[in-house]
Amino acid sequence: MKIAFFGYFVGQAVANISNNRLVHLIGVGTMAIAFLIFDAFILIFLNLSHWTEERGKLLTMSIYFKEEPGGVVLQNIKTELLHFPGVTIKRFISKDDAMKSLRRQLGDKAGLLDGLGENPLPASLEIMVSSDKCGDSIPYQLKTRLETNPAVDEVQYSQEWIRRFQGIMDLIKIVGVVLGGLLFLAALFIITNTIKLTIYSRKDEIEILKLVGATNRFVKIPFLIEGAIQGFLGGSVALIILFLVYTIAIARVDLRIGFASLDIIFLPTQLMLFLLLMSIIIGFVGSTISLGRFIRI
Repeated sequence: MKIAFFGYFVGQAVANISNNRLVHLIGVGTMAIAFLIFDAFILIFLNLSHWTEERGKLLTMSIYFKEEPGGVVLQNIKTELLHFPGVTIKRFISKDDAMKSLRRQLGDKAGLLDGLGENPLPASLEIMVSSDKCGDSIPYQLKTRLETNPAVDEVQYSQEWIRRFQGIMDLIKIVGVVLGGLLFLAALFIITNTIKLTIYSRKDEIEILKLVGATNRFVKIPFLIEGAIQGFLGGSVALIILFLVYTIAIARVDLRIGFASLDIIFLPTQLMLFLLLMSIIIGFVGSTISLGRFIRI
């Protein structure tokens, strides 16, 4: 295709969009909503995967004691912990500290604890274990060894929860594939019907072009470019809205779980470009399907 012809086709597509602004505005807006839902799902999944990966590298381990440990017992356990690579001792929480923390969490309902005869909460020692330094087997070995100590009641660590959460992530992947397929069909339906409307509105013009010798390809190309532009605009609007929501979220929301802060990351540049490319392809395919019912090559 010569550059001059391509420029003509692009000009025709832009002129058609301008002459049918309302139809295309509705189409782009509807597509933007569909793309926004899908992009938001990808953003949430990306952050959950990132958070799971980061939490998997740095495990939280809580050592619960049967009774309030004495200074010697606590020091012996700390000394033993430091022999393991990748272990960082964070803090010791006494029974009283645990009760005070529970009261703060209950707020106005803290009076429910007044009827307790004695403090049932255990003292605990919280540590962090880096799986990058100690490997995946060390946390389990550490748990097994600590629970043999007569002063220790139970040891809990986050890796077991992370593994369960990864199972949920696998289910979310399946849901994402199904959702992506449905949104893909929805976008195709929107593009197809939008192009249909523009074809109907220019039916007389198309017939005149055919009478003066225009080929089917010559007639179709502006509509194909039009669909690609519409897909690009819908995808771009969706990403812009998502970025604005993301900017507001990271400015106002502070998510912290345990010792770690849950950072919210945005879509990588390569992924955004891929999503825009998919938007263009969806627009192009939608136009092709629509034109195939009206103009035969």
